[in-house]
Amino acid sequence: MIIFSNLKHAKFCQKDMEKKNTCNGNPILCIFFYLLITLNVFSAKTATAQSISVKVGVVLDMDAFGRMTFTCISMALSDFYATNNKYRTRLELTSRDSKNDAVGAAAAGLDLLKNLKVQAIIGPVYSSQANFLISLGHKAHVPIITFSATSPSLSSLRSPYFIQATLKDSSQVGAIVAIIQAFGWREVVTIYENTEFGEGIIPFLTDALEKVNVRVPYRSVIQTSATDDQILAELYKLMAMQIRVFIVHMLNPLASRLFTKVEQLGMMSKDYAWIITDGITNDLNSMDPSVIASMLGVIGVKPYVPNTKELDDFITRYNKRVLQSNPKALGVDIYGQWAYDSAIALAMAAETAGLKNLTYQETNISTNSTDLESLGVSLSGPELIQALSNITFRGLAGDFRLVDGQLQAPPYEIVNMVGPGARGIGYWTKENGIINKLDFTSSSTNVYSTSKSNLGPTIWPGDESFPPKGWVVPTRGKKLRVGVPVKAGFTDFVRVTWNSDNSTTVEGYCIDVFNAVMAALPYGVPYEYIPFATPDHKIAGDYNELVYQVYLGNYDAVAGDVTILANRSQYVDFTLPYTESGVSMVVPIQDDKSKNTWLVFKPLTWELWFTTFIFCVVVGYFVWILERDINAEFGGSPLHQLGMIFWFAFSTMVFAHRERVVSNYARFLLIIWLLAVFVLAQSYSASLTSILTIQKVEPTVTDIDALIRNKDYVGYSNTSFVFGFLKQHFDASRLRSFKSEEEMDELLSKGSANGGIAAAFHEIPYINLFLGKYCSKYMMVGLTYKAEGFGFVFPKDSPLVPDVSREILNVAEGQKMVEIETTWLGDKTKCPDLNSLLPPKSLGFSSFKGLFIMVGIAGALALTFRFWHIYRSRAHSAEPESKNWICLGDERTAQSQRDELHQLLKMRYELRGGQQGNLPENPNELPAIRANLHEHELHELPMRFNNRDEQGN
Repeated sequence: MIIFSNLKHAKFCQKDMEKKNTCNGNPILCIFFYLLITLNVFSAKTATAQSISVKVGVVLDMDAFGRMTFTCISMALSDFYATNNKYRTRLELTSRDSKNDAVGAAAAGLDLLKNLKVQAIIGPVYSSQANFLISLGHKAHVPIITFSATSPSLSSLRSPYFIQATLKDSSQVGAIVAIIQAFGWREVVTIYENTEFGEGIIPFLTDALEKVNVRVPYRSVIQTSATDDQILAELYKLMAMQIRVFIVHMLNPLASRLFTKVEQLGMMSKDYAWIITDGITNDLNSMDPSVIASMLGVIGVKPYVPNTKELDDFITRYNKRVLQSNPKALGVDIYGQWAYDSAIALAMAAETAGLKNLTYQETNISTNSTDLESLGVSLSGPELIQALSNITFRGLAGDFRLVDGQLQAPPYEIVNMVGPGARGIGYWTKENGIINKLDFTSSSTNVYSTSKSNLGPTIWPGDESFPPKGWVVPTRGKKLRVGVPVKAGFTDFVRVTWNSDNSTTVEGYCIDVFNAVMAALPYGVPYEYIPFATPDHKIAGDYNELVYQVYLGNYDAVAGDVTILANRSQYVDFTLPYTESGVSMVVPIQDDKSKNTWLVFKPLTWELWFTTFIFCVVVGYFVWILERDINAEFGGSPLHQLGMIFWFAFSTMVFAHRERVVSNYARFLLIIWLLAVFVLAQSYSASLTSILTIQKVEPTVTDIDALIRNKDYVGYSNTSFVFGFLKQHFDASRLRSFKSEEEMDELLSKGSANGGIAAAFHEIPYINLFLGKYCSKYMMVGLTYKAEGFGFVFPKDSPLVPDVSREILNVAEGQKMVEIETTWLGDKTKCPDLNSLLPPKSLGFSSFKGLFIMVGIAGALALTFRFWHIYRSRAHSAEPESKNWICLGDERTAQSQRDELHQLLKMRYELRGGQQGNLPENPNELPAIRANLHEHELHELPMRFNNRDEQGN
C-alpha cells in the first residue's frame, strides 16, 4: 500500500522536532511548532480520507528482474502522487508471485480478480504467461497491462482489455531486414528458442525477408532446457552449411550459453555475421562480462531511448535506493522504464476516468460452479480501459502513446558489440530506413535508404573491419557435387570416359570453361564431377531431368551444354551465358541452276519489273498530254498518238528517244525520269554482273515455310529442347531424331524422300561444330530463333551464382576463352564463308521507292501547272476581242505584221495537219487568212499564241 507523502512528512517533522528539541526552552516557539505540525497532520489525514483507493494487482516473477520492475512501479507512483497531491484517486498495489510459470501467473491473476477484486493488473513478465491472464481480464472487464511480454501473437487475441505497454518483437523486423539489405546478404539462418517468445517473431521476419529476396533455408530451434552438448550439436550443423549470417532471437539465459559455445567453436571469427534482436540487447546489463566479451563484432538492434534529465535523475535515485543496499541487484533497463511508464499511465487513467463504483457485479452461479464461472465483472473496467487508451505523455522510455492497445514503436538504434559493451553505429526509422543521425526537428521526408554508408565504423567477428560476404564453401562439408551430362554425340562439348577402375574422366569445351571460371574465383571451391548416367554408363534422362536433379538436391551444380530456358529457371538459377545460342536449321547445298533463259530477269524482282513498266507507261502518257497541243510530233491519228506514248516511254529506258520535247513542263518531268532510269539501269547491270560471275551454290531449302508446304521430314537432337519447338510447327510424324553428327550427316544425305530429312534443326553452337566438319556439304539458312545460350546451373539463390557469373565475363573477355574454343570447336577460318557463295538477292521495289516517288511528284507538278495555264488562257479568251486577239487595225510596221502573219499561218497548218508554206510578203493578205480559219480555230489561236510566247517560241 502507498503511504501518502503529506502524512509521512507531518509525522517525520514531529519526530524530528522531538529528537532535536527545537523549542530550546522557548514556550512561545514550542506552541507555534506544535500548531504547525497539528495543522499538517490534520490536512494530510483529511486528504487521505477524501481519496479513492484503486486496487491494482501486480503479477511478477519475484526474482531479481521482478524485484527491479516492482521497485520501478512503486517509485513511479510515489513520484506521480508527490507531484499531483491533489488527485482524488490513489493506486493501491498488491503483488503476487507468478513463480516463473504460466500456471502460477494464472493462479495469481485469478486470486487478484476473485478475492481482492482489483481494477487492473500489471504483468505478467513473459508472453507464455500472458495468454490465460488476458482471457481472465477480458472475462472480468479488468485491464491487463504488460510491460515485458513482447510476443506479436498476443495481439491476435484481440481483447479490448489487453494493453501491451511494450514494443512487439515484430516492430524490429524492419531494422533487421534493412541491415541485411545494406550488406547484400541473400541467405540467413534464424536461431531462436522454442517458446512463444521465440516463435512469435519468425513469421513476420521470414515474410519481410522474402519480400526483399532473402531466403531463410534453415531455422535452428533450440530448447530452453537444451544441454551444452545439444547446443554444440546444433552449432556443428550450422558450421557445415555455406551460410554465415545468423539472426539470434532468444532471452538472456539461453543467449549467454549459446554465445559462449559459439566462441568455443571458433564461429565468432572471420566470415561470420551475427545479428541479435532486442530481446538480447535490452538485457545486456544483466549478462556476465565474459559473455559480452565473447560477442565481439555482433550487430544488434534496440529501441531508441532519449537521454533525458528525468531518466538520469530516476536512475540515480534507484541506485541510491537499491544498489547501495544490494550491489547484486539489477540496474534499471528498458523494461524497468516501461514498468515505470505503465504505472504512470494507469494512475493518470484512473484519475481521468473519474472512477466511483469500484465494485464487481456478481454472476448468477450454481453452488457447484468453479472459480472461473463465479468470476465477477468490474463495473469500472470499461471507463478505465477507455481512459487508458487515450493517455499520452512523455515517459522515461520516450513517448507513451497507444494505438489499438499497442505501444507505438520509436526509432531503433543499431549497435555494434565492441569491448565491454555496445556502441551505437546508426539508427533505423520506418520512414527513412538506415540513417546516421536522428533529426526530430526536420519536417522533410527523405527517401528510404538501406545504404551501409549511413552506418558508422563497424567491427566484425574476428576483429575484422570489412563485412563478411555472408557465405563460404564449408571446409567441413563435402565437395561441390557437379553433375555432367553423358552424351552419345557432339562430345566436343562434354565427354565422359570411364576408366578401367570405374573412375571417370570428364572433359570438353563446357568443362574447360567451368574449370577456368572456378579457378578464377577469389576463393577456393572444391568440387567433383558426377556423370548423370545409368549403371551401364548410358544417359539417365534428358536435360530437363538433369537440371531437376539440382532442384531435388542430388547435385550442387551442373556443368555442361545446358541451355538457359524460362521453364528451367523456375526451379534453379543459371549463371550468365558463356556462349551464344539460338535455334536455326541446316540444309544441304547444291550447285546454282538458275543460269537459264530467264536469267536476265533475276537481277530485279517481279514487283520491281512491274512497277517500272507501269511508270514507263505513265510517264509516256504524261509527256503526250503536255506536248500534244503544241508539238506536231505527238499529233496525228489516235492510233499514231497511242504508239507515240509507248514508243517514247520505252525508248527513254535506253536513252534512244529522238522526238524533240517542246514544253518546259515535259522537259522537267523527263529529267527526273531519266535520272531514275539511269539509277535503275546501273543497279541492274551491277546485279546481273554479280549473278553471272559470283554465284556458285545455293541451299536446297531457304525457310521453314517451304518445309511445311512440302511436308518434308526434319530432324532434331534427341537430347535437346528443340523437339518442343518443332512440335509447334510440324506434325510429330514428320520429326526424326539423331544422336550425333554422323547420324545428322547421314539423314541429311539421304533426303526427305529416301528415309532421311530435308533439314536439321539444332542450336547454333552445335551447328557451328557440325559445319566445321561438313562445311562443303551443308549450310545454315533461315531465321535464327532466339535462345539465351549455355549457362551453368546452381540451386535457387545460390551465393555462388553472382561470383561465377562475374568470372564468366572475365574469362570470356580474355585469351583463355579463345584457346578453349580453338581446342574443342576448331578453327573457323578453315571453312569458307558460305554466305559469300550464295547468289545475290534480287533488287526489290523497296530499294528504289524514293526514285518512283520523285517521278510521281514531278509528273503531278507538271500536269498541275499545265492545266493552270490552260485555265488562265481560256479566261483571257473570254474578254473583248480587241484585248485578246490580234488588233488588225492598229498601226504597226511591216515587219511586225509579217511576223504575226507567219505565226498564224504556222498554227493553221499545224491544226490541219498540213505543211508550212512560204510566208506571203503582202501584209494586206492577213484578213483573208483569218477568214479561211474555222470558228474553233479562231478561239484556239490566241491561247496557242500565248503559250508560244510563254515557252519562248
